[in-house]
Amino acid sequence: MIKISASILDCNFLHLEEEVRAVLNAGIDALHLDIMDGHFVPNLSFGLPIVRAVHKISSVPIYSHLMVIKPETLIEKFLPYSDYIIFHVEATDKPEFCIDIITAANKKAGVSLNPNTPIEKISFLLDRIDDVLIMSVFPGLGGQKFIPESLNRIKRVRELRTETRTNFTISVDGGICPANCQAVIEAGADMLIAGSAIFKSNDYTQTVRQLKCLKY
Repeated sequence: MIKISASILDCNFLHLEEEVRAVLNAGIDALHLDIMDGHFVPNLSFGLPIVRAVHKISSVPIYSHLMVIKPETLIEKFLPYSDYIIFHVEATDKPEFCIDIITAANKKAGVSLNPNTPIEKISFLLDRIDDVLIMSVFPGLGGQKFIPESLNRIKRVRELRTETRTNFTISVDGGICPANCQAVIEAGADMLIAGSAIFKSNDYTQTVRQLKCLKY
């Protein structure tokens, strides 16, 4: 079954604990934390204090998504509070070193790709990572519309997984909503990351079920 990860970037931070507990009760499978540095992406988001706080109350895996330049300088700080560390291949010239740091701590490693980055740029890493995160919008802002070409990129990553006989999961982040989730799942996604679709809805549970394409 498809898994849903809630990106807290669009939650009400004045009520962070209540928001996290609400999406946990709604049936999400993971929490997605977007850490932005204001350099790799134009915005700043949040850092270690928020990740640490969410870790205290989470009952599902935490994915720390580092949208930062030179992630190798920050990975160790987030490891204690994360199950997965996702970094951008565009942000470092030391991707293998990043994976070494993450796996040495017995945590899961993932690599993210911006919409204009060739898929083949991560080919040499596929047998060492646990997750490929395909950005279906350009990172840095919540609430953007899904880029349709992303469907072909998801399919290509799925083909690569088959061709290389590797076992990483495929996650998709950006513009995910009930209207497009079926197409994204059919393209090959294993996990959908949704922020505004969940946190701007009136019923988190219903929205999560819609994203999972459940009929009842």
